[in-house]
Amino acid sequence: MARPKTWKPEYANITKGACKLGATDQDLADMFKVSLRTINNWKTTEAAFMAALKVGKTNADDRVERSLYQRALGYTHDEDKIFNAYGEPLIVPTKKHYPPDTTAAIFWLKNRRPDQWREKQEGADGTGNEVSEALIAIAGKLNG
Repeated sequence: MARPKTWKPEYANITKGACKLGATDQDLADMFKVSLRTINNWKTTEAAFMAALKVGKTNADDRVERSLYQRALGYTHDEDKIFNAYGEPLIVPTKKHYPPDTTAAIFWLKNRRPDQWREKQEGADGTGNEVSEALIAIAGKLNG
C-alpha cells in the first residue's frame, strides 16, 4: 500500500509567504513536518510548490540585494530618539546616517562585475599566469 500523499494545495501560499521571509528548504520541511527529501520531491512533482518557491525566494533575494546595494553606497533614514524629560517621554525626530561600507561595495562588484573585480585575473590564455610569466621574463632579462 502506498504512503498517503502529504502535499496539500494550500501549502503553495504558505511556502511563498515563508520564503519571502527568508525560509530555507529545511525550514519548510520543519514547518510542514516532512523530510528534506519530501521537499525536494515536491519540487519535481508539484508545479505550484516550485512556482511558490521561485516567487518567494526571488522576492527575498531582491530585498537582500537592495539592502546590500544601499549599504555599499551608504544611506540615511528617519529615526526617533526617545529621551526622559523630567519623567515624561520626549520623542525627537532625527536622521541616522550609515556611511558607505567598503566590504559591501567590494562584494557587490565582485559578483556583478567579476571580469573586472575578481581577485585572480585570468591571462590571455585563460590560465591566470600572465603576471607571473611576465615577471619571470623580466627576471630572465635582468639576469641574462
